[in-house]
Amino acid sequence: MARKDLISFSSDEDGEIQGDPNKSDRPLAGITPNRRSSSPVGGIAKTLGSLSSQMDRASELERQLLEGQKVVELDPSQIDDSFVRDRLEADPEVERDFVQQIDEHGQLVPILVRPNPAQKGRMQVAFGHRRLRAARSLNRKVKAVVRELNDEQLVVLQGQENSARTNLSYIERALFAARLEDQKFKRNVIISALKVDRAAVSKMIKLIRELPVELIVAIGAAPGTGRRKWMELAELAKLVDWKPLREMLSADNIAVLTSDERFEFVLRSAKKAIKPKKPKMVVQHVEHVPVTIRSTKSGTTFTVNGAKAPGFDEFLKAQLNSLYADYMKERGE
Repeated sequence: MARKDLISFSSDEDGEIQGDPNKSDRPLAGITPNRRSSSPVGGIAKTLGSLSSQMDRASELERQLLEGQKVVELDPSQIDDSFVRDRLEADPEVERDFVQQIDEHGQLVPILVRPNPAQKGRMQVAFGHRRLRAARSLNRKVKAVVRELNDEQLVVLQGQENSARTNLSYIERALFAARLEDQKFKRNVIISALKVDRAAVSKMIKLIRELPVELIVAIGAAPGTGRRKWMELAELAKLVDWKPLREMLSADNIAVLTSDERFEFVLRSAKKAIKPKKPKMVVQHVEHVPVTIRSTKSGTTFTVNGAKAPGFDEFLKAQLNSLYADYMKERGE
């Protein structure tokens, strides 16, 4: 199914939301960027532009989706989360700040929900999960627009709204892609939801299949960590027992670190846990001579059987200078 059949707003050839030159520049109360590391992020995150551009796109996306729709107030207890989770556990401090802003300024931007197809009389959120959590925390009703959406439309809107508003980290996007595939969505739907090409989606899903999800969850979103670093960890996880690494993350002094710091801790620990391979050794026995020769890339050892040839070792020592001179002479040196 083509993307234009999944969603009601127009798109250009690259899949970006068409902007409205007359759109409002109103601020979005309660919408603030996460407090994330200033370190470079992965390649996908870098392509999404500045924060102000993201918020503009998010505002325009929501304006097009919600314009002309009736805004109603719903009891948060009657709204279920999306059937596909797109984020790892949120930073508690960021969540508290978000709830405080909603409490002080109110909810100016409604969330988008649909009638829950699995349970009559209940709703299911398409986007606005953080605003929904804030309303639950504040024990107040949430402003929402209700639309009929099928599963494909919901996940595409969910993914695109997240990309436009606050970037998911690389590993969150990869998990979202893998979860969509687990839900039997076709690749073209996953591509539309994440707004990346087919090759990028394949790499995301491959990573999740190779790296233990329990370890990913324990590390967290790691917004400053891109694909190459995660692929490096996935390769190391094949060589070491990752369960002790997972257990180490629960230690008090590690749990308080940022998710990017936890990632680096796991990466360093995995590298240290790799046992160096013993050099391959070739053992030779010389016929009629009580000597065993052991050879590796780094050198050769001659072992004399003292029981069979007592004193032969001392004889060889005495002949070493003469033997080495013959060796050098043969080499022309």
